[in-house]
Amino acid sequence: MAGVNKQTNPKIRRANAKFANDVKQNRKYGKPKVTKSKSDDKPALSKYWIFVLAFLIIGGGILELISLFF
Repeated sequence: MAGVNKQTNPKIRRANAKFANDVKQNRKYGKPKVTKSKSDDKPALSKYWIFVLAFLIIGGGILELISLFF
């Protein structure tokens, strides 16, 4: 009786169809997409602190050059 095709119960058929439909709708292929949050768009330091650090570094370099020549 290996080749005999038995008809399945209608209740089981409906459950199988519902499961197959749910799997088909929720299927995701490939790697998951990485979502960026709003905080990633902002720099770690504000413009004020970047200006202060640049002033200190450039100012220190200028003072060193002045001390070399005078």
